[in-house]
Amino acid sequence: MSACVPTRAADSSRPKRIHKPHSPPPTPPRRFRIAGADLSASIAVFLIALPLSLGIALATGAPLQSGLVAAAVGGIVAGRLGGSPLQVSGPAAGLTVVTADLIHRYGWRTTCAITVLAGVAQVGLGCLRVARTALAVSPAIVHGMLAGIGVTIAVAQLHIVLGGTPQSSVLENLSALPAQLANVHPGAVSMSALTLTLLFAWPRIPGRVGHVLRTVPTALVAVAGATVTASLTGLVLPKVDLPSWSSHALAGLPEGPVLGIAAAVLTITLVCSVQSLLGAVAVDKMVAGRPAQQTRVGRSDLDRELLGQGAGNVVSGALGGLPLAGVAVRSSANVQAGAVSRNSTMLHGVFVVVAALLMVPILELIPLASLAALVMAVGIQMVSLHHIRTVTRHREVLVYVVTTLGVVCLGVLEGVALGVAVAVAVALHRLARTRITHEERGAVHHVQVRGQLTFLAVPRLSRALHLVPQGADVVLELDGSFMDHAAYESLQDWQNSHVARGGTVELTGRSGRTGTRIAEPEGPSHCRCRPWTPWRNHHCEPSAGPQPAPPGERSGGEGPADASEGPDGAAGSAGRDGRSGQSAHQLARGISAFQRNTAPLVRGELARLAREGQRPSQLFLTCADSRLVTSMITSSGPGDLFVVRNVGNLVPRPGEESGDDSVAAAIEYAVDVLHVRSITVCGHSGCGAMQALMNSEPGGAQTPLKRWLRHGLPSLERMTVKNRPWARLAGRAPADAVEQLCLTNVVQQLEHLRAHESVARALREGALELHGMYFHVGEAQAYLLVERDGGELFDHVGAAEDLRHPA
Repeated sequence: MSACVPTRAADSSRPKRIHKPHSPPPTPPRRFRIAGADLSASIAVFLIALPLSLGIALATGAPLQSGLVAAAVGGIVAGRLGGSPLQVSGPAAGLTVVTADLIHRYGWRTTCAITVLAGVAQVGLGCLRVARTALAVSPAIVHGMLAGIGVTIAVAQLHIVLGGTPQSSVLENLSALPAQLANVHPGAVSMSALTLTLLFAWPRIPGRVGHVLRTVPTALVAVAGATVTASLTGLVLPKVDLPSWSSHALAGLPEGPVLGIAAAVLTITLVCSVQSLLGAVAVDKMVAGRPAQQTRVGRSDLDRELLGQGAGNVVSGALGGLPLAGVAVRSSANVQAGAVSRNSTMLHGVFVVVAALLMVPILELIPLASLAALVMAVGIQMVSLHHIRTVTRHREVLVYVVTTLGVVCLGVLEGVALGVAVAVAVALHRLARTRITHEERGAVHHVQVRGQLTFLAVPRLSRALHLVPQGADVVLELDGSFMDHAAYESLQDWQNSHVARGGTVELTGRSGRTGTRIAEPEGPSHCRCRPWTPWRNHHCEPSAGPQPAPPGERSGGEGPADASEGPDGAAGSAGRDGRSGQSAHQLARGISAFQRNTAPLVRGELARLAREGQRPSQLFLTCADSRLVTSMITSSGPGDLFVVRNVGNLVPRPGEESGDDSVAAAIEYAVDVLHVRSITVCGHSGCGAMQALMNSEPGGAQTPLKRWLRHGLPSLERMTVKNRPWARLAGRAPADAVEQLCLTNVVQQLEHLRAHESVARALREGALELHGMYFHVGEAQAYLLVERDGGELFDHVGAAEDLRHPA
């Protein structure tokens, strides 16, 4: 025994493990912690999931315990393995019709086996990484499928609400409805009415009291209210009957025709996968609108989500549970409750297990009519007016209606297949339908093409173009979003021929409804211009003559000029005159393109700004470098930014301007007159001013550039302080000293900003925020300044928890 125990002497004789000075310390073991937000969110989701799971099980005709099994497995298994951290899985209303049909055809144990096989299929699809393919399904088909399922659910549950028993199909339920209305059960109707009343009224309670009461889930309030009322009044109603877990039926071997079982597996796989993947995308959108959660919750991994859903269905089916999928109601509640990790989803599953084991006497007090009313309300909500308006606006009503009627009358798989067929037919019809008109207005011939320009439309396009006489002025308007190669060549050949014979051709038009200008065919000079070419240093010039240097061969924007010099050191007059003419031509072309293409799109907005005056939200102080396009990197438009640009994005300290008050005046005007809410100082990579600052030598002639750059000397001094940590860029060290100075300069200029009286006053009042920003030109990546780990860090946009630099 003693030989196995190391002695102190043996320990001291061992060489100690020495860490290198710059090596990171060993990572401490991670402790499992549950955030308070996850705990509260899990409770909210559990309270919603419990009555809904029982109601969906009731609607399918499955054992009521199967709904609790699916809810628990969806939370624990799918929540742990899935790729969407905040999506909550469980028995979904969208699967009700499919499951009810399978139970009616094959029985419960075979339905569980089909669920297991569908889960295996989902795992296989996840391994093949085809999850995003499901997103190619038209939203009109998905919304139509859900609407058809909602109608089927609502009609079936209406019979239970009235005190009867639903039939196996929608048509049978509709035909049996008159007889059911003649034999209404008053107790069932009263409890259903109470449930629906609470569902409608609870979220609309006004005032502070209502704000507090609305924190309790509406579904729980509705079912609990009906349960308490039924118990106190002694109504004799059918209630929840949870048999002993010892008699709970598990999955068995599938029994039935092979083709029928295969079609059932395909249906469950399709519906579960599409609903879960679309739900994961919807959860990402909800999280994106809540910055506090977005910084802590990553985007969904759709392939992993498919794997998690498949594993959940395998376990749920094997344990005798319903098929599961991502559920919109529970996922939305999870996000709105502030959940920040998958722990909330898993905890809700644990709570369902506890309830299923310990709360059976309470659950058996719930009237079935109350659960039916709850599920009927869910089914009615699945026929969304918002979705109907959306598909109407996109001219896909036919696809929506056909899918809905197909699901209601034939079944889910058949209805979806019909919807896909109609969607393909509509797309082909739109692709082939093109309207081409020609009319003469004064001396100008107008040829308008409405629709997609494909090879099918080339003969009609040629006939319309040949109606234009030689030498005429032509305006060709392309109002479509697609042009194939055959149409492109036909249009280009005609344009070249018409221009060569003395005519003019002006191409106008917009891509679809977005207002984006469609690409023009090549002109006689074979120039392939695109909408972005004005800022790519590319200009439509003949091949002869001076050409612009490639961007990589030009110096930094505000650095020393790259003038062509002759033997005597002066700029060559020929080169100067050539560049002057070329610049004038470029300027004229740019203005002409703006008046023709952009002005019609922005005229209304600029007219409004002219009437109301400028009301920018922030002052954006950045460098004069020609590569920094402020509107592009901030996605801003006219009137959004009050921009100040100078060499090196410098902010002179108050009292040190030496006669140049332009920056201070702009700051005062922005803060005191325009009342901007934020000021951003933006530096950038490869800054010529910072290079000149580092390479400058004391003494020498005081040129205007040297006098201006003295405002950057505090940044240079800040960088050389030994005890001050250097600013970092997304966790890495700067690439070189110039990049370090660029980062340090942003931090230093923010300190200069705080010294200005108007800025200091607005900061004290809480009316102003200061931001630091760095734009890496080569990476096209923007970084925002945050305070982290005792130093300044420029982090990727969206990755920082607090985007405001501390005042």
